[in-house]
Amino acid sequence: MKLTVRLGKNSYDIIIKRGGLKNLGQLVNLDRRVFVVTDSGVPAEYAQTVAGQCREGVVYTVPQGEASKSLRQYTAMVSAMLEAGMDRGDLVVAVGGGVVGDLAGFAAATYMRGIDFINCPTTTLAQIDASIGGKTAVDLGGTKNVVGAFWQPRLVVVDPDTLKTLPERHFVNGLAEAIKVSLTLDASLFQLIETSDVHEEIENIIYRSLLLKKRVVERDEREEGMRAVLNFGHTLGHGIEAVRGVSGRRKNGFYHGECVALGMLPMIEDRALQRRVRALFRRLGLPARVAYDREKVMESIRHDKKAHMGFITLIKVPGLGCWRMDRVPLETTEQLVLGK
Repeated sequence: MKLTVRLGKNSYDIIIKRGGLKNLGQLVNLDRRVFVVTDSGVPAEYAQTVAGQCREGVVYTVPQGEASKSLRQYTAMVSAMLEAGMDRGDLVVAVGGGVVGDLAGFAAATYMRGIDFINCPTTTLAQIDASIGGKTAVDLGGTKNVVGAFWQPRLVVVDPDTLKTLPERHFVNGLAEAIKVSLTLDASLFQLIETSDVHEEIENIIYRSLLLKKRVVERDEREEGMRAVLNFGHTLGHGIEAVRGVSGRRKNGFYHGECVALGMLPMIEDRALQRRVRALFRRLGLPARVAYDREKVMESIRHDKKAHMGFITLIKVPGLGCWRMDRVPLETTEQLVLGK
């Protein structure tokens, strides 16, 4: 299956193909220096499969987890690129999940003012959402994605075979992003996820989720309007992730998709739909309720990049398949988060 994100000179293809990693050299020029970025949680053979197709491939492995999305790790990575002799005609390839894609993409966006970047996502979350759209970033001071750049990949290769090595919790974690776009943009996709075996339908779910996101990105590449819909669940979700998310210090926390799932629920205004979503979360294994320090979550929200001049933009879902963007005072958000 193939999709094309049409952004003029920044256009690129998304190839969804089992075994796609093994055939990367047939899809793009690898006859140059290629810096292959992966993390310690990704099976090493995935990056080696890519590097083995390159004239000169270097595999660079970062520690698994959100903590690697840091300025410190970014500095180490671009230093390694410089040491490897990378120049403006060379290529960065991300092989891994959203953390790897964000970090490698930001390095590609800024090294020598920008070099080619290809994303080969290997997690459900990255294949469904994070691998396309051109957002690249690192975290700073506990705030997610606050230092970054828009840098579109030259190609995205989605190989569903890589999902076979994911633990079930990681597989389900990524489905939160499919539920996000289905709730806001496609009622029939929500019904598919709600009623089907998600393992059997995963290629269909990936394709339909990427089709929805591609259409949004094509209309609003740099998040100046409609693209805000893709933030549904993320404002509160990022706050929960800052307080209860998996980190170097907090091994038993929640993953990004799980936090987004929790962040979506209060933004669903239709109570009957909210109950359906909770039931779906429970069936899939996503958290439907969790205790967290609400004051600390609110403090994180105040530093969210969507907060400006005492207001923040929230995405609400009044009914299945529709959405509304509200710019609300932070005090109103406090009432929602803190129950005041």
